[in-house]
Amino acid sequence: MKKTVVFIIILFLFGQVNAENGYRLWLRYDLIGNQSLLQQYRRQLAAVYFSQGSPTLSVAEKELRKGLQGLLGISYKNSSGADNACLVIMKSPNNFVNQIISPAEAFQLKEEGFMIRTFRNKGKSTILITANDDKGILYGVYCFLRLLQTHQSIQALEIKEVPSIQLRILDHWDNLNRFVERGYAGLSIWNWHELPDYRDKRYTDYARVNASVGINGTVLTNVNANANILTPQYLEKVKALADIFRPYGIKVYLTARFSAPIEIGGLRTADPLQEAVRNWWKKKADEIYGYIPDFGGFLVKANSEGQPGPQDYARTQADGANMLADALQPHQGIVMWRAFVYSPDSDDRFKQAYEEFHPLDGQFKKNVLIQVKNGPIDFQPREPFSPMFGAMPKTPLMMEFQLTQEYLGQGTHLVFEAPMFKECLEADTYEKGKGSTVAKVIDGSLNNFEISGMAAVANIGNEINWTNHPFGQANWYALGRLAWDHELSASQIAREWIRQTFSNDPAVVEKCTRIMMMSHEAVVNYMTPLGLHHIMNNGHHYGPAPWAHSLPRPDWNPVYYHRADTMGIGFDRTKTGSNALSQYAPAVQKQFEDIHTCNEKYLLWFHHVSWQHTMHSGRTLWDELCFKYQEGVDSVRSMQKIWKELKGKVDRERFNQVNMLLAIQEKEAVWWRDACLSYFQTFSRQPIPEPLEKPKHTLAYYQSLSFPYAPGN
Repeated sequence: MKKTVVFIIILFLFGQVNAENGYRLWLRYDLIGNQSLLQQYRRQLAAVYFSQGSPTLSVAEKELRKGLQGLLGISYKNSSGADNACLVIMKSPNNFVNQIISPAEAFQLKEEGFMIRTFRNKGKSTILITANDDKGILYGVYCFLRLLQTHQSIQALEIKEVPSIQLRILDHWDNLNRFVERGYAGLSIWNWHELPDYRDKRYTDYARVNASVGINGTVLTNVNANANILTPQYLEKVKALADIFRPYGIKVYLTARFSAPIEIGGLRTADPLQEAVRNWWKKKADEIYGYIPDFGGFLVKANSEGQPGPQDYARTQADGANMLADALQPHQGIVMWRAFVYSPDSDDRFKQAYEEFHPLDGQFKKNVLIQVKNGPIDFQPREPFSPMFGAMPKTPLMMEFQLTQEYLGQGTHLVFEAPMFKECLEADTYEKGKGSTVAKVIDGSLNNFEISGMAAVANIGNEINWTNHPFGQANWYALGRLAWDHELSASQIAREWIRQTFSNDPAVVEKCTRIMMMSHEAVVNYMTPLGLHHIMNNGHHYGPAPWAHSLPRPDWNPVYYHRADTMGIGFDRTKTGSNALSQYAPAVQKQFEDIHTCNEKYLLWFHHVSWQHTMHSGRTLWDELCFKYQEGVDSVRSMQKIWKELKGKVDRERFNQVNMLLAIQEKEAVWWRDACLSYFQTFSRQPIPEPLEKPKHTLAYYQSLSFPYAPGN
């Protein structure tokens, strides 16, 4: 009996140690099971030389040791010299490196770039990882470990990578009380109460994971800012995090509440043109840099959704941004000034960022970037690209995506966002003619800007697996990879992530890729097909509520956006409507202005369309809408079927978790379909075509549903 109990305890402990709870994210350095490949790697990496010299090089070497120990089951001792090694990690310039790469090649690596090259040294094949700076070495090491994790050949390597975008940033909407606005993965990972003395291991792992995909900045606090983060009490805590992140090449940024001079500074005004206010911010910047010498700068949300800003004093957004820019400039800090504004004065929320910022083009200081959401409204399942991206040639613009799935099923729906990101990045603004893509705007190449940036609202919390949904991790991964290289394809990113996160088994890679690559179109179809947008429930944005109209401002309500009536549905943004299309270049206007040639993915974004309008499929608009909603549901069911085929090929813990979440997603996709079609049918007065499924309940039932405690509000 005792032996049985001991055996059970051992099995329990073993299972706990080896549980696939998702904490390691994509840095799973488990022993390679392919024996042939394992032996090949071991032969090729028999001796390693890693040059020393800085905290960043130390963490890079530690990561390499950890990776080789886990993947290959070997512990290396640093070779006595580079000539004796099979793998050499060394910065350029160096006498050894100079024999392998030319000065011109080294120059091309710039900052943070790296090269991995196989060469012959004293008759043996040797691999060199080199860069011009320590961060480049760190990124090169992570790239090399990714090759091993994804079972790539390392026999004849010729890799040169330089980041496309300079600032690659996660924006945390985390509050000082640890509540995360629009957060679906638990509380904030920043435990402000215990900092600076208790430094959770998770902070280091957070830095490791971000560095592995090239993320080099983190905004610690919510854009709906709290001025207390700028007080000494909290700056000591921020310093503790900055000290942990620094060796991993990550700078910290803070959100600056515009009214801080009043709230914590004792001034009576926050007018950006008042000398006392300007001096206060300069002294505050000096104080912050005293704690954190490499502090990145400020992210600011001003005069939006009740946040204070320069317009409170009849000043422009440029006046406010430039005041902070002047305070940060002596320290090489930057201001990321958000363009998410929508005053009640415009006739179309779509137009408001352009109306407010376009006239200010060229008026911002050089260390100011305007941070623009990918679309003109608010992180919808599908949006046309924001017209801002083709309208400010004298001002650097940075991208703002949203990883946290506020409008994409929140914490329970499997939605791989990389296809959505790529759709925006590859869109052509025609700012300087054909080929003026959004990607070229934000990487600075279109207008020759020295500073460039891409940010995304984080989907991270203190859940054991960081993101709640296991596949939510893929969106974090995708943000880093696309900010590093926006030419990567969504499918390539998916396959990389799957191989590192689940398995190199071809069946797992193929099936998971199919699920991921169909997931975004699925959610668009069962939520907002054909260009519908912002028809989620008010406030928490959980679930459908196209009928909602109770909030005081029209543009806070779904009925504002779909404009359904007995004649048709959709928002007319052509010359006969709000004329928002005029904010795009003529070539872009031409793509959308004709109801007959407009891409149907965006049809209801730009046109109020008759229910009887003939679509490309030959169906009426009403029938097409019904088929699209059903297609969304069917896609989720296909995702469920494919995932079930992976039983036994994916660890039990994560298999069951995803299986349960997909069941929730299917249930909610049906809810979305039935609720929306029941409501829109009151206007179309048409039957749902055969053989499509019919709503299970009455419209009154769907309208009666209430979720006062939905997360993330």
